[in-house]
Amino acid sequence: MTRIFTALASLACLALAAIGIAACSPLALFDAIGPRDAGGRQVLRDEPFGEGPRRRLDVYVPVNAPENAPVLVFFYGGSWQSGSKADYAFVGQALAAQGFVTVLPDYRLYPEAPFPGFLEDGAAAIAWVRDNIAAYGGDPRRIVLAGHSAGAYNALMLGLDTRYLKAAGVDPKVIRAVAGLSGPYDFLPFDQDTTRKVFGQAPDPRATQPVAFVGPSAPPAFLATGADDTLVRPRNTQSLAAKLRDARVPVQERVYPGLDHADTLLALSVTFRSKAPELAEMAAFLKTQAASRQSMTIGRR
Repeated sequence: MTRIFTALASLACLALAAIGIAACSPLALFDAIGPRDAGGRQVLRDEPFGEGPRRRLDVYVPVNAPENAPVLVFFYGGSWQSGSKADYAFVGQALAAQGFVTVLPDYRLYPEAPFPGFLEDGAAAIAWVRDNIAAYGGDPRRIVLAGHSAGAYNALMLGLDTRYLKAAGVDPKVIRAVAGLSGPYDFLPFDQDTTRKVFGQAPDPRATQPVAFVGPSAPPAFLATGADDTLVRPRNTQSLAAKLRDARVPVQERVYPGLDHADTLLALSVTFRSKAPELAEMAAFLKTQAASRQSMTIGRR
């Protein structure tokens, strides 16, 4: 699927360049011209949640938004070195169409922000959500996190290592569940250029790994990967899922046959959704956990 997508998008970019339109990345073009879910719409763009051009976020809402909808913060990937929320509107609308008030934040990248700078930015974005999302129909008591690739790492680290949310003044208990698509969660030693650059200066390498922070109080997790992923091997998903099960934390693990690393992102889109039931399964899991944990919270009052 990725090869077909890349080839078609590259040809379209070349055609645009031939008539004098600026060059584009395949993902940016796909986001710009691909079909979108009609059930979601953007209501806020480039809202600052901190200083600097990389601390901005967009908000998408369901067209027929229920009152106090669950809130989903989605972190995109790019090896912590590239990426822009502007290329992921198709994800924002897809998730909003599933009933989530959806937030897509940018965050600082390497070399400006090696570990843990991008996690600190993610925590700051969640603090903004807690303080402001009610104005857009979202329930700040029911926040779930999700991401793809490096963004899946960000989502899982913020859900599992509570230090970042606490430093941002956020009660970690507002995170009702997390979802990771093709994420790196267990990648010691740092034997790749990317991990050496981004994480190599961390004083405690073990403290950079999501698997190191699994415990009984961890949020429920939906973890998915492609069986053909050679960039972030499925063993990352399998390792983290096993740790969560050992801690008796609810976890739904999916390994989709025939999908590679990029496919688990593209499967969220209208164009490639038939390749795997990923969006429906992830949304159902996150909604169930948000609703059940809300009931538990109300019951304890």
